[in-house]
This record gives sequence, C-alpha cells and structure tokens, in this order.
Amino acid sequence: MINVMYGTGRLSTLEAGQRVAEFADQLFAHLPRADQRRWAAAYLTGLLAVSGRKSMRSMAAAITDSPTASQSLHRFVNASPWEWQPVRDELRRWVAARTRPKAWTVGIAVVPKRGDQSCGVHRRFVPDLGRTINCQVGMGQFLATGRSQVPVDWRLHLPSEWSEDRLRRRTRIPEAVQPLPAWAQMLDLADALAADGSPALPLVADLRDCPEPDRLLHGLRQRGHDFALTVPGTLPILPSMTAHPSGSGMDPAVSPVSARRFLETEGELLRSVVGTSHLRPSRPTRVVTGLIRLPRGPQPQRFYRLFAEVPREGERPTAAWLTTLVHLSMEDLLELASLPGTTPRALRRLEGSFGFQDFEGRSYPGWHRHVTLVSAACCYQELSDIDPTGLSGTVSASAAPLLRAPRRAAGLRV
Repeated sequence: MINVMYGTGRLSTLEAGQRVAEFADQLFAHLPRADQRRWAAAYLTGLLAVSGRKSMRSMAAAITDSPTASQSLHRFVNASPWEWQPVRDELRRWVAARTRPKAWTVGIAVVPKRGDQSCGVHRRFVPDLGRTINCQVGMGQFLATGRSQVPVDWRLHLPSEWSEDRLRRRTRIPEAVQPLPAWAQMLDLADALAADGSPALPLVADLRDCPEPDRLLHGLRQRGHDFALTVPGTLPILPSMTAHPSGSGMDPAVSPVSARRFLETEGELLRSVVGTSHLRPSRPTRVVTGLIRLPRGPQPQRFYRLFAEVPREGERPTAAWLTTLVHLSMEDLLELASLPGTTPRALRRLEGSFGFQDFEGRSYPGWHRHVTLVSAACCYQELSDIDPTGLSGTVSASAAPLLRAPRRAAGLRV
C-alpha cells in the first residue's frame, strides 16, 4: 500500500488529502479491482501535489517512499485494463451538478514530441510557434461554467497515415477507432455529451480555421444541437425573406450570399448593446445582425441569427457568429461569444499546472487514461476553488488505505 506525504504543491493538509481520496473513490467506482482504484487515487494525488513536471518518479515521491511506486503508476496508466469513458461521463455529471454550465467549448491541444513513436504523432504547422513541429494533437471538450472552463472529454487526432496496421498495432489503437477530420470529432464529442444524459448545452466555438465547417453545421442541425459558432465570412447563407412566393419553400432563383456580404449590406445595426461578459466590464458596443437561413438545410427550414460586432462607426464587422439561439438577447449572445477566448487559457492551465504534456508512454490507451486523470485533477481543483466543502464527506473503504498506509510499504501491483 501507499502513504501520502503531505506538504507539497496544493495538498498541504490531511483534510485536503481526504477530499481527494473521496473524490477519486467516487469517480473511479467502476474500476473492477480495489488496487486499481487506489492507484487511480494515487495518480490523481500526484498530479495535484507535484509542482512543475509531473513525471512518474516525482508523483510517486510525493505520495510514498516505496521504491516501486513509479513503476506501478506507469503500469496503471499504460497497461492495466480500465475504461476511461465512464470516468469522463462521471466528470460531466460532477461539473453539471455543482456548477451552472452555460455551454461546451472545444480546445485544440498541441503536444510537442521529439520522436515518431507516440500514438498520433505527425508533422504540423503551429501558428502560435510560427513553424512546423512533431506533435500529438488532442481535441478537448470543456464545460464553460461562467467563471472557468473544465475539461471533461477528449479525442486524439489521428492523421490519415495512422490507418496503417503496423502503426496501429504498435500503439494499440482499437479497431473501431479510425482517422477522422476535426468536424467529425466535434460531432463525436457532441454525441457523447447527449448520450450520457447531461443537460442540453450549446456548442460555442471558433470554426474559422476548421476545414469544412459546413459539414459540422449540417451534422449539428441533423442532431438538433444548438450552437453559437464563429464562421468563415465566406460561408454561404440565405436572407430570411427569400421564401418562394407559392409558399413551397426556398425560392430556387435566389442565390446564396456570403455571411460577410450579408452583414455589410443587409444586417441591422444595433448601436447600444451592452456586453455583459465576465471577461470585460459592461460597455456599450455596436452589433450588426439579421435572421438568415442556410442552403440545403433540413425541412422545414429554420431561422438562424447571424451577428458581428462593429468596432467603430463606418468600420467593417468583425468575426461573424452564427447561432440557433435566436430567442436569446444580444447581450446574452455576446457573453456566449466571449467563451472561446478563455479556452486557450484553460489549455495553458492544463499544461502548466496539471501535467497534460507529461505523459510517459506511447500507446493510445495510455494517452487517453493520462488525459482523463489530468482532467479529473483539474475538475477537482476547480470545484474545490468554488466550494472546498462540496467535495468533502466520509472517506470510503476503498480510499482509506491511501490515507492510512504504513510509512515503509511495498508498491501496489496492478
């Protein structure tokens, strides 16, 4: 068994350690073996306790003086068979029950890699770095609570070359997992959100750099998911009044126009909308907006709102937003539109405080288990910041050994 050594990083008291143990015990209740549940709690504790890089050795040293603990942590993540999706589903439920999430957002995490052996590694141009690097790319689903964004689900991007059997066998990619474009992975995340009974939340994201955004829009519309998305100015749209005179649907003689052209020539200018985003003080702003339809949509046709801020009188509108939430006030829509701006900050926190980039392994299952545990650590910290007592309670039997183990104990076998 293991013994937590308190006094490092964020875990400075026995009470805090007990809350972590209880949180882990409930989150990983589906794991079939008691030793797996204890090592899940240990890994989570290590992520929270260690400052700086979260290596297996540093995390093991923070929780026990056993010389074999780092090997056991490595085996638990990379070799011990356990499913990560039930943990993520439970994370979503925890966040939804203890906060008031307003939307879900998408974050793209780039993890630099030196070699080419890690699952999904490929060459990619990274605009923030201004160069092409070797990397893995993860797509994260975040629940935006109004004060923060909490990661609850992930997809690992697999380029087309990762359809080769040789690469898949080496990194243990399941047969059902195939390379998918970004828009399809977003739909997969949306489907997972709906499947676990979570509250219906709109997707709020920036699609300007997403290839084939119309494919994502079509998929969301087919599934009935609400959204508020930044779209390319070239996106074809139809003004709302272009119905066929006979009432039989859209007039086939009317040609679509670009979103940018509609906003510049036909949109209504609202001059005194007050932005109420928590990211900036309330201030008047100009917004140009209008109701539109989308070409080749499902029947019956529905209305969407297209809108953009106008910085100053006479200037062109900024990024175009498209939303199904036509019933919301423009103030509420502006608040939603501010959410993607906080996603990069949430990603940086995962990297800097919770060890997102510190995975020691190359396999597909190992990567998913690591980012699941990283998300759990972030979730715990966010919920503790909101209400430190909201995670407290009786420590269950399976978590208790984490807190009461002797100082010199052998490492757990997983």
